Amino acid sequence: MEITDIRIRRLEGSNKMKAIVSITIDDEFVLHDIKVVDGEKGLFIAMPSKKTADGEYRDIAHPIKTETRNRIQKMILDRYEKELEKEPAEDAIS
Repeated sequence: MEITDIRIRRLEGSNKMKAIVSITIDDEFVLHDIKVVDGEKGLFIAMPSKKTADGEYRDIAHPIKTETRNRIQKMILDRYEKELEKEPAEDAIS
């Protein structure tokens, strides 16, 4: 499995969510709505999720292996850091 594209939409404001990301896998499969979140221990990614009837959030897509999640997270956060070095975010959320 190879991540062949990463698209980042940065968000500004006091919100802990810093960006929304889409990744393309093997130029054949796209996964949207991965979130870059600023948590207590720094930045991390949250996979796409939906709210259940009992109010909990459940991932609707996620890596099975920890190594895969770590690799995806590193690639996304590295790209996010490069985006920060560029121009200011286009989409601002207050």
